[in-house]
Amino acid sequence: MDHSSQLGTAPIRRLLVRMSAPAMVGLMVQAMYNLTDTIFVGRGVGSLAIAGIAISFPIQILVMALAQLFGIGCASIVSRRLGAGDQEEARHALGNLFTVVVLFSAIIAVFGSLFLPALLRFFGATEGILPYAADYSRFILIGTPFFMFAMATNAVVRAEGNARVAMWTMIIAGLLNIGLDPLFIYGLRLGIRGAALATVLAQATTVVYLVYYFFGGRSSLRTRSHHFRLSRSILWEATTVGLGSGLRSAASSFTVIILNTSLATYGGDIAIATFGVVNRMIMFLFLPMFGIVQGMMPIVGYNYGAGRLERVRHAVLLSTLVTTAMSVGTTILLLSVPALLLRIFTQDVEVISMGAPATRTVILAFPTVGFQVVAAGMYQALGRPLPALVLALLRQVILLIPLVVVLPRFLGLGGIWAAFPVADGLAAVVTALMLVSALRAFRNRFDETIPRGVAEPIEP
Repeated sequence: MDHSSQLGTAPIRRLLVRMSAPAMVGLMVQAMYNLTDTIFVGRGVGSLAIAGIAISFPIQILVMALAQLFGIGCASIVSRRLGAGDQEEARHALGNLFTVVVLFSAIIAVFGSLFLPALLRFFGATEGILPYAADYSRFILIGTPFFMFAMATNAVVRAEGNARVAMWTMIIAGLLNIGLDPLFIYGLRLGIRGAALATVLAQATTVVYLVYYFFGGRSSLRTRSHHFRLSRSILWEATTVGLGSGLRSAASSFTVIILNTSLATYGGDIAIATFGVVNRMIMFLFLPMFGIVQGMMPIVGYNYGAGRLERVRHAVLLSTLVTTAMSVGTTILLLSVPALLLRIFTQDVEVISMGAPATRTVILAFPTVGFQVVAAGMYQALGRPLPALVLALLRQVILLIPLVVVLPRFLGLGGIWAAFPVADGLAAVVTALMLVSALRAFRNRFDETIPRGVAEPIEP
């Protein structure tokens, strides 16, 4: 089935809604799983168990980083090749993605399991938190191939214009997780191990659905055995294009390690648990923005490959307007009732009393996050690795990590929370300059004649 032709013909506003709505629904269901998982663990096992999940989070982020690196990179190739009418190269990119995912996920699962205790201590686990983090991580590592396959191939499903199927992959995993959590945590008395096992089984079910989609005739990309042979040119292009997303997630893993270490030093186990709750709450409320960006990227990539730059500019501008409105509204909500929201996750008085002011500080510059995620997604869809890489590293590596290390020396625990708005604000200035420059370049080239499929790169 050809799902991609709509990307170059349908009105941008209607197309963005059609592509983004399923992504938003799927992400929200996934976020609901993260919320209920934290609630079940926090109320059923305790605050140290939440801290254990927070400590093990870098493992999941690392898997996510590799999945996004190859998944988004190959998805960008697919959308641009489909826009240029090159079906064979799009199929070859998908086949290479399958092969790479299998290889890397197996390596992570094996080596992660062998060195797990040392890894968790490096991630900031204290003696009180380590048993919970180890119990959770062992199962998560076993499920690495499922998690990585589902995340990487989901990007390709969106790239070929089938946003509804991409939505259902996330809904299946999220709802199954929500249903299995109480059964395993309470019914089978598995505690934190039950939460991890529920996650693995849900992801495995999603993989079955995706395999049926790609090999059961529902995808427009029909792969054959020769498409699975690794191509140096495809891997290089996918790696350079997806490097921004991959490094952003890898940077998140490194940032979480630095944060957990600093939190343990300046606030102890309760501070780690607090960050675990605050971080999940904030991500839940901001995930709809990423749904908009996921819907925008195939539109941008396809029309850029087809040389229709006016449609590219329209999609980026509309996405920027919508995500900025969403980020402002969410910031107002978090500033108004943080303690009320925190009580949904835990009844621990210490976590709530620490988390409410921390939340208000962390989200002060979040109104700028909307256009930042749009800009990063735009450059990835255009196949522009360098500016995508700069935006990926700017906030979480170049700015946030030094601030997390330096500010607590003067402000104590409050300095860790203050690092977030300072990094967001500085990153917003640079991102705004790059985004405005790119949009101006699109507008200036409207009247040029651009051969189909050979649009030149836009300088940031």
